Amino acid sequence: MFNKSRTNKNNMDLDDQKLVSEILQITKTKNIDNISRTKAYEEFYFKHPEIKWSFLASMVSRNAGWSMTDLQGRWFRKALNQEKRSLLFMTYERANWTIFYDAFPQLLIYQLSKKLNKPLFHLLSYFQVSKFMEKEWWLFWEKRQKDRLMTALIINEQNVIHHPVIMNETYRRLVFKSASYKFQDLFHFSTVIFPTLHGKLFGFSVYNFEKLTNRVELGKRLGWLLFDSGMYQHFETFARTVPHTGSRYDYEKYFADKRKRETPLLRTAYPIIPHTLDGLRKDWFHGQNTKHLFKKRKIPKNYEITDWFKHKQDQLHLFTVLQEYWRNG
Repeated sequence: MFNKSRTNKNNMDLDDQKLVSEILQITKTKNIDNISRTKAYEEFYFKHPEIKWSFLASMVSRNAGWSMTDLQGRWFRKALNQEKRSLLFMTYERANWTIFYDAFPQLLIYQLSKKLNKPLFHLLSYFQVSKFMEKEWWLFWEKRQKDRLMTALIINEQNVIHHPVIMNETYRRLVFKSASYKFQDLFHFSTVIFPTLHGKLFGFSVYNFEKLTNRVELGKRLGWLLFDSGMYQHFETFARTVPHTGSRYDYEKYFADKRKRETPLLRTAYPIIPHTLDGLRKDWFHGQNTKHLFKKRKIPKNYEITDWFKHKQDQLHLFTVLQEYWRNG
């Protein structure tokens, strides 16, 4: 689980051993499924609002849950067979789990540092956190640049999943290069939405999801939308008011045109998925230049996407009906 050369008990004092064990246990407990991860990110942010990434992560994690239950909903069950839906689910689940496994120990180490009023970022190496993030946490402790830390965590999370998930040979061959992925891409696979209690949806899409810089750019735009677009209070109110269930009905129930539930609760749709690491994790950072990834993002003028998103859903429904019609001759 750890880099053995860095985690030999002989090299750790008793206090560090205890802290590492506690962080491991908390992370394991909260990394059970998409519901527990989303809640953990959200609760952490409301206790430590200076760590803006944690709220962003919770809102993006909600989207991952909604995409998971889409696959067990009325329309995708008709459009894609069980095997294809299972593969797509595992792609979401593995990425969601991998990011949490890397990021949540970082948050807990910061929490302990804050509580004890001394930096404990030397512990990051015991969790195989990248050298890139070690440097960024020390910088944040000294400079308190909240936006820079949020961007750094966005850059890190996308690099963390890039090779194990996005570029993984199995996922690439069976998911990202498949017709089912292209189908899902056509119907908002790469759109992240932030809902409000007024029934309005805000968000951005990304094309060529496999490209790391595109995903980083999406994260930066979403960070801007969450904190700098003037909509923050609406998104915070939604998060505090609506518990995450994994079903899109979490926000569809606020639409002006009342809708019936078409996707299930995540915990009724899927079992707990056990995960293991494929050997020791490799640090993605090798001293490469990351300055271009910190550059100010370009914000599209249109980010209120309620009507567009509903239109995409209607397209999906029509496509599914036509597929059934063709199959039945």
